[in-house]
Amino acid sequence: RLKVGIVGLPNVGKSTLYNCLTNCAIPAENFPFCTIEPNETRVNVPDERFEWLVDKYKPKSIVHPYLEVVDIAGLVKGAAQGAGLGNSFLSNIRAVDGIIHAMRAFEDPDIVHVEDKVDPVRDIEIITAELREKDKEFVQSRLSALMKDKAKANSNPAAKKEWEAEVACCEKVIAWLEEGKEVRRGVGEGDADYWSTKDIVYLN
Repeated sequence: RLKVGIVGLPNVGKSTLYNCLTNCAIPAENFPFCTIEPNETRVNVPDERFEWLVDKYKPKSIVHPYLEVVDIAGLVKGAAQGAGLGNSFLSNIRAVDGIIHAMRAFEDPDIVHVEDKVDPVRDIEIITAELREKDKEFVQSRLSALMKDKAKANSNPAAKKEWEAEVACCEKVIAWLEEGKEVRRGVGEGDADYWSTKDIVYLN
């Protein structure tokens, strides 16, 4: 299964989009944090190729493909430090496999904007900055745990080599994030990938 979360600032239309995708009718109100606990629904994914395979091989049981869609509460600037529903929001994001970014580009004086002005570029920058901060916090925590295991890692050459490789990867990721770059931008950008195959193993 694949689980995706709809992410964005408050009052940008996340719950409305969720209702469209899932044919549900959850509240979509004109005030921030209308959604607190995430809503979650399974959506069938029709695929002619799947039906063709079923017709051809006639399996004893058929499990149709589906997508889990999650409507996550709105994020605000400072979420990584606990602002708004910060920590809850970021833990909900960690539970999904992919993110659907919902940005507001429409003007409507009757629908408030948490930043007082409609600016989708600024909004996506706020979201990515908060996610970077949480990524950095997570990697720093992992690096601290590795440092505590240094003596144990030195017990044999193979363990030491693996430990050194993971420490190097953590330090590399932290430096990348501190430059204001997203981890996903380290692949397929420019002439060469920033992340090595080994780095990607650790990142995953």
